[in-house]
Amino acid sequence: MPYEEIQYEVADGIATITLNRPDHMNAYTFTMRNEMLDAFDRVDADDDVRAVVVTGAGRAFCAGADLSTGGGTFDQEQSKDMFAGDDLLEDGTPRDGGGTVALRIARCLKPVIGAFNGAAVGVGVTMTLPMDVRLASEKAKFGFVFARRGIVTEAASSWFLPRLVGIAQAMEWAATGRVFTADEALAGRLVSRVLPPDELLPAAYALAREIADNTSAVSVAAIRRLMWSGLSAPSPWDAHIADSRLMAALGGAGDAAEGVTSFLEKRPAEFPLKVTEDLPPEVPDWPVR
Repeated sequence: MPYEEIQYEVADGIATITLNRPDHMNAYTFTMRNEMLDAFDRVDADDDVRAVVVTGAGRAFCAGADLSTGGGTFDQEQSKDMFAGDDLLEDGTPRDGGGTVALRIARCLKPVIGAFNGAAVGVGVTMTLPMDVRLASEKAKFGFVFARRGIVTEAASSWFLPRLVGIAQAMEWAATGRVFTADEALAGRLVSRVLPPDELLPAAYALAREIADNTSAVSVAAIRRLMWSGLSAPSPWDAHIADSRLMAALGGAGDAAEGVTSFLEKRPAEFPLKVTEDLPPEVPDWPVR
């Protein structure tokens, strides 16, 4: 599908998804939501994509929901014509649009790196919580501003955020709804690094490049699913069962043989397995979207 509000590019094994409404600080719309879902479908279907970088065009990453419709912005009765089929819960409640994107990112089989070039507020930050690594420009600012807008945290952030930063930090940011700096985001473990603006994307691409050049795509996909599902595993014994099944499934496969052989021969590995064809059924899975 042609995109109006994001850009999607693939180069040298790395997909770049750029939120692309710079004149509106990349404010989130229903169109952007649909395009993000489609872009991540493309990511998973393309074996040439080994990692994803998500960033924003212009001076913002994403300023949150587009509020241009005024006080009825979050009144779903006013926009119910946009909801149908898998956009509805079983009881007919419209699904939170940010949540559909967050869950699609969570289900992605490729590692996802967020590169916050500027403000990330509301859904502009919550939809990034399932990304694997978040890097921030020194100019970035963050805000879980929902309580200041009379709504609730969305995009499944009540599950993701406390697991990333701890319940006390999550509640401080969500209950106050205040906007905070990149340095505070780093101290609170929301982001991994804070970088000068001109170093942000090079750092994101360097990390993506390290993954693309050195690892098995199937191994990374399986590890990503193990890590995220492990966050809610009842015990380490449950994680041990999942690990054991995948070690048994992959230990005799072509990538394991190539990984060991290339190490012994002191050469770069050329892993033969493909995510679209060779992902074992033992990899944890979740419902589509």
